[in-house]
Amino acid sequence: MIYLKKIAVYCGASTGNNPHFKQATIELAKWIVSNNYELVYGGGKYGLMGILANTVLDNGGKVTGIIPQNLFDRGVALVGITKLEVVPDMSLRKKRMLELADICLALPGGAGTLEEIAGAYSWARIGDNPSPCVLLNIDHYYDLLEQFFNEMVDNDFLSTDHLNKLCFAKSLSEAVTFVNTYSPPRLRSYL
Repeated sequence: MIYLKKIAVYCGASTGNNPHFKQATIELAKWIVSNNYELVYGGGKYGLMGILANTVLDNGGKVTGIIPQNLFDRGVALVGITKLEVVPDMSLRKKRMLELADICLALPGGAGTLEEIAGAYSWARIGDNPSPCVLLNIDHYYDLLEQFFNEMVDNDFLSTDHLNKLCFAKSLSEAVTFVNTYSPPRLRSYL
């Protein structure tokens, strides 16, 4: 199988309490394999992260995990993935995932998931990440965050053009449409 692109997926190290989160994770994993993408993720074996990676592997896909040394030392890494890179810290994990990614996508997750997708989007705005950034908004999980981004626009901290370069997708098909029509934001002018 030829892997054309790599998708970095950020998601929870727990499963959350909504069964639709797990269902969406499995659906995404199967889509990744059926569309010849390689998964790049945080390397963990727990929660949505583990479900995602295991489902990709179970369906014949390729998985690269990037995990910081401290989490590796605590036994968090998923054994048996295609490739596991152990990096010194979380900052280097985020940087390495962005280096590899053609797409950045967030499933539901906690503070780490939010930090990683927000960082990927922020880097896109300054020209350091050409990849589209998508939040898969399962069961309205990211509605409040989307509202907050609109507040940024209302308060002139974010332009409408740049907000339109971030996708809060209600379905995987909506995310795919966004990715297929994406062009990176124009670099911000400070004049």
